[in-house]
Amino acid sequence: MDHGTILLAIARSTIANELGVHAPMPARDDALRKPGASFVSLSIDGKLRGCIGTLRAYRDLGDDVAENAIAAAFQDPRFGPLQRSELDQIRIEVSELTEPKAIGYDGTRAGAIAALRPGVDGVVLHAGRHRATFLPQVWQSLPDPNQFLSHLLAKAGLDPNTWPADTTLERYGVSSWQEP
Repeated sequence: MDHGTILLAIARSTIANELGVHAPMPARDDALRKPGASFVSLSIDGKLRGCIGTLRAYRDLGDDVAENAIAAAFQDPRFGPLQRSELDQIRIEVSELTEPKAIGYDGTRAGAIAALRPGVDGVVLHAGRHRATFLPQVWQSLPDPNQFLSHLLAKAGLDPNTWPADTTLERYGVSSWQEP
């Protein structure tokens, strides 16, 4: 099995076992025993059903995927816990993240827009105690950088039409795999 296939199998097996459906866990290669950061996204009929992840590597990648699969299925505050009847309907996507790096810009919204790489960057926004992130895949549904930032501000609990003076941005990349 390749790296992505193993990560998808870990996510699905972990969720199934949590729901009481026995699913054997795949063997983990050495790459999955190294620290890694991941997001696990669940969808049903193309609609988001859960998405939780880790921005910075602090545990083995295989463990990170398993923990984030549980969190996406049962702890995403936007959705109720996944039900056993939904198990066969969910489609899982696993994204392995690179280390976030600061985006240098002039501190203005226009400067932030100019610094972004649409379709490429995953973005973390920090403003005071507020924080939110969008995976690079979000560019598919929000291709306009201004709209992308407005939705990211709203996700962080901020007014989408403002730009707080203390806003910092980070970018990261992903390798992602989806179930067919």
